[in-house]
Amino acid sequence: LRAEVVSQHIQNRQPTAAAPEPESISPEFLDALPPEIRDEVLRQELIERQRRTRQQHQETTATADAPEPVITDSDLDRRSLFQRHLARRAGRFTELGDTNSSIFAPSQKKPAVHRDAVQLVDRAQLATLARLLFLPQTISKALLNRLLLNLCENSKSRSDLLSLLVCVLHDGSNDLSAVDRSFAQLSVQKNTAKPASKPKTIVPLPIESETVPDLITQRCLEVLMHVVSYNDQSLTYFLTENDCLAGLKRTNSKKGKGKEKASTAAPVSSKYPLLVLMSLLDRPVFIKNTNLMEQLMHLLGTMCRPFPVLVKKYVEKVENKQLQNQKNQTGGNDAAEENERAIPKPPTIPDNYLKLVVHVLTNGDCSGKTFQYTLGAISHLSKLDGALRTITNELIYDAKQSGKQVLKDLVELLDILEHAMPGTEIQGSTLSHFSATSADQAKLLRVLKTIDYMYSPKSPTQSTDNKNQKQADSEEALKNEKRVLQIYEELDFLPLWKMLGRCLSVIHEKEDLISVATVLLPLIESFLVVSKHAAEKGQVQQTNSLGTNTTIVNPDSESPDDFFFSFTEDHKKILNIMVRNNPSLMSGSFSLLVRNPKMLEFDNKRNYFSQRLHKRTAPREHYPALQLNVRRQYVFEDSYHQLQGRTGEEIKHGKLNVRFYDEEGVDAGGVTREWFSVLARQMFDPNYALFITSAADKLTYQPNRASWVNPDHLSFFKFVGRLIGKAIYDGRLLDAYFTRSFYKHILGRQVDYRDVEAIDPSYYKSLVWMLENNITDVVDLTFSIDTDDFGTAKTIDLKPNGRDIPVTEQNKHEYVYLVTEQKLTTAIKDQINAFLQGFHDIIPASLIQIFNEQELELLISGLPDIDIDDWRNNTDYETYNVSSIQIQWFWRAVRSFDQEERAKLLQFATGTSKVPLKGFAHLQGSSGLQKFQIHKDFGGENRLPSAHTCFNQIDLPMYTSYESLRANLFKAINECSTGFGFV
Repeated sequence: LRAEVVSQHIQNRQPTAAAPEPESISPEFLDALPPEIRDEVLRQELIERQRRTRQQHQETTATADAPEPVITDSDLDRRSLFQRHLARRAGRFTELGDTNSSIFAPSQKKPAVHRDAVQLVDRAQLATLARLLFLPQTISKALLNRLLLNLCENSKSRSDLLSLLVCVLHDGSNDLSAVDRSFAQLSVQKNTAKPASKPKTIVPLPIESETVPDLITQRCLEVLMHVVSYNDQSLTYFLTENDCLAGLKRTNSKKGKGKEKASTAAPVSSKYPLLVLMSLLDRPVFIKNTNLMEQLMHLLGTMCRPFPVLVKKYVEKVENKQLQNQKNQTGGNDAAEENERAIPKPPTIPDNYLKLVVHVLTNGDCSGKTFQYTLGAISHLSKLDGALRTITNELIYDAKQSGKQVLKDLVELLDILEHAMPGTEIQGSTLSHFSATSADQAKLLRVLKTIDYMYSPKSPTQSTDNKNQKQADSEEALKNEKRVLQIYEELDFLPLWKMLGRCLSVIHEKEDLISVATVLLPLIESFLVVSKHAAEKGQVQQTNSLGTNTTIVNPDSESPDDFFFSFTEDHKKILNIMVRNNPSLMSGSFSLLVRNPKMLEFDNKRNYFSQRLHKRTAPREHYPALQLNVRRQYVFEDSYHQLQGRTGEEIKHGKLNVRFYDEEGVDAGGVTREWFSVLARQMFDPNYALFITSAADKLTYQPNRASWVNPDHLSFFKFVGRLIGKAIYDGRLLDAYFTRSFYKHILGRQVDYRDVEAIDPSYYKSLVWMLENNITDVVDLTFSIDTDDFGTAKTIDLKPNGRDIPVTEQNKHEYVYLVTEQKLTTAIKDQINAFLQGFHDIIPASLIQIFNEQELELLISGLPDIDIDDWRNNTDYETYNVSSIQIQWFWRAVRSFDQEERAKLLQFATGTSKVPLKGFAHLQGSSGLQKFQIHKDFGGENRLPSAHTCFNQIDLPMYTSYESLRANLFKAINECSTGFGFV
């Protein structure tokens, strides 16, 4: 029977062995390997091919006397060992051309069983090989790591090597003599006398004695990380007891913050390799050496990674067991017991060791990678039973300690800033408490970020249609939000933030101290982390207030919701300077500033908008170029028909390649710009009946409520929306200006009666008169309006039976609101919805809403090129004259503004930033050509300048100084540019 089995086995292998060997290893896989490993793979492949050739000749004459274990164990292990290692390096167990690769491939029917390799070396020989790690001029590190990794395929060798490295790491991180003792105890077997010369091989190294333990520690961590990364079974070693570690003693370490030391842990804890490694976290050699701490936390983070999955499976196992017991099915007991044995119970980490991990955030210099690894380790450890409570309490303690020290440092800094003379620089020693990476403000930031990360909802790895799971996730998120708010309330950092605000106020007053604000960046970021939930809660109210000049915050309020908005608005100049100097801040905690869009300046908003719009969150599908061949006279129609069948994603990500019919231009960017320019003119063509000009300035456009005369008007509006969205996405500027009410619809904001002025100035005046006067027995109106479209008269009710409800003094405000909605929204509702459908195919609605109407116009049309001399020469004055001191100051202030501020001033006065093609002499008003005007305001110096956009007019008070005029004019165009009103 054995002979038949062997013969059949040989016959099955011969056809596979005859296959061409070069195809056994993928060329792409070889190209991805480092050169030394690639050469080794090719050598092994050659050896394997030669060995199989010889084997084919031997098998024809082989007898059936060869015992089966020789074939199954020795031959298979020797042939597959290296290929299994390479498969792990590629992150998967897949076929690499081995005829027996199915042994390692995961089966859908049952999990693969790990086969233990043959033990090639004993404990003493393994220790001798491990000594090579600590030579100053060691052999190739990659070769030695590969050798040790291959030896770890045997469970006994793996346990011996890992125990040896853990023990050396535990003792070697203290002094060199301890390393010698470890080798003396571990490199020989129990019954063999300890050699005298072996332990001393490291002592005469030509390296300073203080650096030898660092070298030993570093190389131990490197090998452990290599083994853990590429050997799945090694993780099990660190989570199980090991008697080899029972003799390790906890060494004394520095006392930290009055907390109990890890030495109080139970003696049995030292048998767990994971706990031995965690006990190293407060060693001075790790605290003082950022590289060693980074390696150690990387190793611990990798070891803790399976904890969430292990906990989840164990909880499911317990729940299934309870259900099984409830069913009282005796036949399923064996299966339940087998399942219980298959899934191990998650480990229990003593509190002292958890605290050591948390203290990594505040001990010494914590590099960026160390913080990243620590954050991951804490996140995984928090899934264990009871660990979240311990970790949270320790984080709160560390935050309080750091916050107290930072508050003291701020008090000292405030005193220095207040007494600093103009033009003097703050000494570096004064800022040393804030500038170092080990400063308390940096520690506070790391702790607060960790708290926020632990209690923030994690994005799901895959979408699920399970309603119960979604509900559970929602309840968990709500629970975490309540918990994090309780933590911030317990920390009570409001005095700290107020002291920070006082320091920033002094810096704002003394502009030569602006560099100090940069030093306080970690503390400002800490404030933004804590304010995250408050800002999200208050954003809805803040967004609704953007269309008016109403301030919703109270500077004296102690509420976190209000304090965030008041703090950011009070110090918006400094915050904008910091963001402008370092735009990458907006990709981190500073992105919270968009929750209060009023305080961010346009250029910073635009940079953030561009970052988010082009950010790739996942691998993106490749989209082909958009090839357009259009006739110049019919660019709008041809482009519409050629892009009609494209999806929003295709238009968004596809590169435009435009060619004009019968023209030889090759599109390298210039033809596309011309295409956008022609489209922007033709989409306003009256023959399409899509838009009408504003009655106020004849330059801006509003959707035509009678566009239904064009049967394709809604699809045209959708195309226009996509066109404007594509221009924004590609960074192209369009010569297209719209009314304020239409911009509000794009931003999803409420229109009001002041926006009627752009559509019908006379009707707007009548609404204003109604609101300002008593209309009893004066007007005879009902809650309805009459329309006339192409000779067809119609009466539209503003509310049910509105034509029978008279307008009175009591309900006139409701009438004004309803008639505004009818004229600006309801009458063009279908056109607006079609436009927004196309626009949102390209630009997300939530992202465009960070702008206001004025900024949206600048985003679409760009900053105008304003000729101040032309502007001044075409200005009329009322009660002022050219030689008036206020007029001279006014133009001096205009020249001091940058392009963006000049555009805002032009928008403030005329309603649009567009400059007529023929210059300011052709500015349009409500009754035709209307030059820019400056009128004297006799109200007093304490008033701001006001504007009348229908008449291109500014009312300028009689200020007594240039500084006062410039400051009030600047405030008016920046703070009062949104909305209209009477003063």
